Amino acid sequence: MTSFHPLADIQSTAIGEGTRIWQFVVVLHDAVVGRDCNINAHCFIENDVVIGDRVTVKCGVYLWDGLRIADDVFIGPNVTFTNDPFPRSRQHPERFLTTHIEAGASIGAGAVILPGLTVGAGAMVGAGSVVTKDVPARALVVGSPARVVRYLDDNHASIS
Repeated sequence: MTSFHPLADIQSTAIGEGTRIWQFVVVLHDAVVGRDCNINAHCFIENDVVIGDRVTVKCGVYLWDGLRIADDVFIGPNVTFTNDPFPRSRQHPERFLTTHIEAGASIGAGAVILPGLTVGAGAMVGAGSVVTKDVPARALVVGSPARVVRYLDDNHASIS
């Protein structure tokens, strides 16, 4: 059953069955949110955002135009996405860069993802990392700038 907290501002009608949206969340009119997602408190989802199924977005995350999030992605608290490489007040590009978070990727708390990048399928971005280039599938990246420290296999999907 889909559940929207009464203190959420949900303008989109393209939200999948079973998705839960907590208080103080804003979802703009053209955003698409998949099935069985969990969007935690104090999040913002702009118009040109597509979220797949079974995605978890923890508290304090803002999803800006141009973001594409595939199925089974985890986005930790206070992750920062950007969509304009040269931001200026009241000066917007004709089109924002597209950032892809591929299926099964996990992004740790407080990480920063620069615009126009891809975080590969099954990849893991460590907490506090600053991602300045594409992350390969199944890679574990950490640091600032984020660097590959190893690749994950099916038996060792967590940081060890």
